[in-house]
Amino acid sequence: MTEQRTDPFRWRLSGRTSPSAPHVVSMTWRHGLFVHWPVDPEALRTQLPDQVTLETRDGQAWLSVLPFVLTDVGIRRTPSPFRTAFAELNVRTYVRYRGDPGLFFFSIDIGSSLVATLVDLVTRLPVSRARMRVSGSDEGIVFSSTRLDDASRTASADRVPAQFAATYRPDGPVFTPEPETLAYWLVERRRFYAPANGGVLAGEIAHEPWPLQPATVTIHENTLFAANDLPTPAADPVVHFCDELSMTGSILRRLS
Repeated sequence: MTEQRTDPFRWRLSGRTSPSAPHVVSMTWRHGLFVHWPVDPEALRTQLPDQVTLETRDGQAWLSVLPFVLTDVGIRRTPSPFRTAFAELNVRTYVRYRGDPGLFFFSIDIGSSLVATLVDLVTRLPVSRARMRVSGSDEGIVFSSTRLDDASRTASADRVPAQFAATYRPDGPVFTPEPETLAYWLVERRRFYAPANGGVLAGEIAHEPWPLQPATVTIHENTLFAANDLPTPAADPVVHFCDELSMTGSILRRLS
């Protein structure tokens, strides 16, 4: 079944994502973790711009933290010498814009000062430089991040530093989330939004369905919610692992 829409920024679905916006970047996700927490919607709505609407499931909003590594990052079809790799850490929630579901990014920490600076200059996404370490151990993947500057550009002496440290590993077979399940609702979104000086930026990603695995995680430190002025979840998270997935990313535009 093919779905066609009139907005040229939207995409068509024909078994896999067929984005209509120009996709200029390609990359490969590796060693990534999804940590999803349910939160009170009323505690989160005030943190979103007016252009987007907070989306809930069964009366709960969700906050997600994603540590991962991007490799082979570069302009599409460019050779390997012109590509790079870096670790990344995202904090996001789930929204709609004019009825369309998407992801809203509160912060994007990048473990490469050069890449963070370039992304900030080109896109104005809420990007911060961070000191990141990713390694393997008998317990799994060890990921740590300390933000070096403030994505809101309003850092103050009493602001909580954004730090995250965790050890995680897959703990079950690979599966593809089925539609209508919570896992599908949490991960299978191809549009994303981010704040932009009182407005909202929007972009798209394209890739095959997420090959997820159940996961176990030990979070050693997490100040990301306080650092981003977000509510701290009280419930246990839903956790998934994805070892590898190739994807592309579109140009961004500012929404009205």
